[in-house]
Amino acid sequence: MSSSAATSSIDHHHDHTTTTGIPNKKLLMWAFLASDCMFFGSLISTHLIYRLHPPPGTPSPRDVFDIPLTSFSTFILLMSSLMMALAVNAIQKGNLRSMRFSLLTTVFFGAIFLGCQVFEFTHFISEKHLTITNSILGTTFFTLTGTHGTHVAIGVLWLIMMYVRSFKPADTTSHRFWFLRNLLHVAAVVGLVLSAMFTVLAIVATLETGGTAGSFASHNFALVAAFVVTLVASVILARPSGPVQFSEANAIDVESMGLYWHFVDIVWIVIFTAVYLLEYL
Repeated sequence: MSSSAATSSIDHHHDHTTTTGIPNKKLLMWAFLASDCMFFGSLISTHLIYRLHPPPGTPSPRDVFDIPLTSFSTFILLMSSLMMALAVNAIQKGNLRSMRFSLLTTVFFGAIFLGCQVFEFTHFISEKHLTITNSILGTTFFTLTGTHGTHVAIGVLWLIMMYVRSFKPADTTSHRFWFLRNLLHVAAVVGLVLSAMFTVLAIVATLETGGTAGSFASHNFALVAAFVVTLVASVILARPSGPVQFSEANAIDVESMGLYWHFVDIVWIVIFTAVYLLEYL
């Protein structure tokens, strides 16, 4: 009797539980993260081993890395974890509007991090002549940080899909084209994120070359137009269209996504310390 009462008092967020009392979705995510932890551990270990015994001709990391830029992107990624935690807290309280805002902010921060990484990779290749094939430093560095960047990109896409899913109408029979609408919404938000990211990169490139606003507009008109169109489409498709299915009952889905995002952030802290900061100790 007492054990049954204790079990029933646990909030499982409307999800089926295992014999451990942990929701199935959360247990599955922990299992995946455990395997991913070993994967990243092998990549980080490989980099550290070759760092101690660099082959002849390997460039010095101090001559390649840009610590201020990487420190900025690290701070942005840490702030995204805060917004992810706020999103989980909001949906647990049934505050759908606050959860959507927090998810979009997390997407925004994740896109900034990816933009910084694209800029960094481009700079390393074009200015520092460091590629994945011409040195062991390039091989271990691009493999490790590129794999992490892929995880961030997957997380951003997952966040966008969760955000759009929160608009699914409660009564799908009266909204015959809800799936197409949601599909267009996902495409619009993804397009907005990509166009915004590459617009910022184009602005930075223009400033570096001493260009003007006119030259930027003439060379990047299509990019700016794509940003404006996707922004307008994202706002229009986000307009309320009646009651939705997404509620506090879906808190476990947001929690599972939060576990993944926090894991990606923690892994980056380890990478930033082991790959970047260790070179300056």
